[in-house]
Amino acid sequence: MLEVINPRTGVPDHAIEPATRADVAAKAAALKAAQPAWEAMGVGGRCGVMARWLQAVKAQAMAIGEADAQDTGGCHTSYLQGFITMGNIGGWLEDAPRAFAALDWDTMSTSMPSVRVQSQVVAYPLVGVISPWNAPLMLALLDAVPALFAGSAVLLKPSEVTPRVIEALFATVRQVPELAAVFDYVAGAGDVGQAVIEQADTICFTGSVPTGRKVAVACAERLIPCNLELGGKDPCIVTQSADLDRAATAVLRGAVYATGQVCYSVERVYVQRSVHDEFVARLVEKAAEVRLNADNPRAGHIGPFTHGPQADIVAGHIADALAKGATIECGGQVEVIGGGRYLRPTVLTGVTHQMLIMQDETFGPCIPVMAYDSEDEAVALANDTRFGLTASVIAGTAEEAERIGRRINAGGIFLQDTFLTFAKLRTFGSDSFGWSGYGAPRIGPESLRRFLRRKSLLTQTGPVADIRDDHHLGEGA
Repeated sequence: MLEVINPRTGVPDHAIEPATRADVAAKAAALKAAQPAWEAMGVGGRCGVMARWLQAVKAQAMAIGEADAQDTGGCHTSYLQGFITMGNIGGWLEDAPRAFAALDWDTMSTSMPSVRVQSQVVAYPLVGVISPWNAPLMLALLDAVPALFAGSAVLLKPSEVTPRVIEALFATVRQVPELAAVFDYVAGAGDVGQAVIEQADTICFTGSVPTGRKVAVACAERLIPCNLELGGKDPCIVTQSADLDRAATAVLRGAVYATGQVCYSVERVYVQRSVHDEFVARLVEKAAEVRLNADNPRAGHIGPFTHGPQADIVAGHIADALAKGATIECGGQVEVIGGGRYLRPTVLTGVTHQMLIMQDETFGPCIPVMAYDSEDEAVALANDTRFGLTASVIAGTAEEAERIGRRINAGGIFLQDTFLTFAKLRTFGSDSFGWSGYGAPRIGPESLRRFLRRKSLLTQTGPVADIRDDHHLGEGA
């Protein structure tokens, strides 16, 4: 058995039985055997099944949220995870038929007018989803749900750090036999993820860059596709003309929400030098009002580190910054309360790009603030990173913010606010830059395309070409 630590107490209070390679292979075989019938239902038939699952999730939404909160240490979003899952499924009930219709093609060729060109899409039989410990349910289903609508079977390997919510979810899956036949999970650590890669036809992975590299290599060795989301070091630029109170409010939430354990958290802030000190003063004032939820998981604003060792990484970034000349304006010390590890919002000034806290993903409630002089310098600093997931710009006008935002190398650019990723969920997807990810967009109706292979059917409606006539080509030219 593998013990699971409670992030609020620091002691194990749950356990999982790790799957063996044989277990993974057996589940994969069963899922693949059931997948053809699932795909043969067509998108309409699958929508009918998924609508029944939606009702099962609705009945257990509160329990799912409680399990997510136990896994993560509790924050407002954790308790909403059952309802967020309902929104995910319900959104695809509307979007999947339209997404399939957009892939349908039936026309005559423009290069060979006598040839009819038709399209067909075929689902990958088995999609392997390897999901992380932060937002464990939401990030698992961001890939699994559209894959199921596409007609694939899905084998999920959740993080061994946060297994409780997945167990709660699959209590609802088992209420829908057709879905349970094509959707299953295996528990365990990294070796179980490796076993999933050995069995799947395509992989979706969310996690760290080092592990993402290993996943990419393993998929390349099998010549199967993979989609990777690997985090960010997301900047926010605050201009001289910005409303500093608004900017400080947006930056604080964007940096410390969910204890900063979000891939698109604000991790670097660049403020025009003339307003730098005033911005920092407002930010520190607002940060002082943020409360920990140590006394009550449903109260307070930020919780403990979901994965205790992450606190050591964050503390290391802070120590490195201090050793290289940074100043802590507030926060800065990891606190152990009731066995959980907490960090209050930590604002640092005097930071440079020679510090880890400005280069590597911190994944904690830290807000390093750096002054800049010109717009060109701000853009250069924002782009001085190996990552490129999201970025934010807060300026005096939306037009000014957009002008700057268009120069930043990131997949999602938030203007006049931070943390706006959810606004594009059902509109369109965006690509990641640099180390932040690889593969097709995972958000928007077109993200369904990740799980489908397109075929072309070409029908000759006119006479066939005769090789004996080939020597006449070009005559009379």
